[in-house]
Amino acid sequence: MVSTASATLSSLWGEVSGTQPDPDVRVVVATLVAAAAAVVPQRVWRLSRNAVTIAHEGGHGLVALLTGRTLTGIRLHSDTSGLTVSRGKPHGLGMILTAAAGYTAPPLLGLGGAALLGAGRITLLLWLATALLVAMLVMIRNAYGAVSVLVTGGTFVLVSWLTGPQVQAAFAYAVVWFLLLGGVRPAFELQAKRSHGGAGDSDADQLSRLTHVPAGLWLFLFHAVSLCALLGGGRWLLGL
Repeated sequence: MVSTASATLSSLWGEVSGTQPDPDVRVVVATLVAAAAAVVPQRVWRLSRNAVTIAHEGGHGLVALLTGRTLTGIRLHSDTSGLTVSRGKPHGLGMILTAAAGYTAPPLLGLGGAALLGAGRITLLLWLATALLVAMLVMIRNAYGAVSVLVTGGTFVLVSWLTGPQVQAAFAYAVVWFLLLGGVRPAFELQAKRSHGGAGDSDADQLSRLTHVPAGLWLFLFHAVSLCALLGGGRWLLGL
């Protein structure tokens, strides 16, 4: 039994860590179009933005832990807003990095995903995404947030276990395109709100108070990260 379990684990690890063939370029382009259709139309974006919020708040939470802060909990709301609460010094590098991680998390996750797909690591991408969602679920502190993460994580599990390589590849590419494209729009939305006198307690404004650097410069950083990630990740996905 021990040898059978060992062989099973070895086979599973080989499947996860191995490479899979790249999908046809038509599939890559089709997933790009599908991702754009989930990001550009306002009515669709109101729903799909929930997935970007998961990545946004997950970025806050992950960096809070990595910088030694105590993560208290994460809340996701039906209006696609969210809140991540951590304990620690209310100033300093850890707090700055935690505050800066929200708007930069979705595009950077998309860039990392594009790197994995460019290397043919489709299965590894799906499993890593599932693991991150499971870890995040532990820290969710409201019902809507728990349902959102469960549905998202459940989708990854179903695709990973019940579909073939072609469907998995198409799903993985669609997810990464969505993170790259969806990571661009929130910074523009924040800029629009601030231009009309809103979002006074946004991440950019919090960073401004923490660093005494104008909020507009932090907003420029969010734009730069998201657009560079889209350009770099897009090149990897398209094999350029």
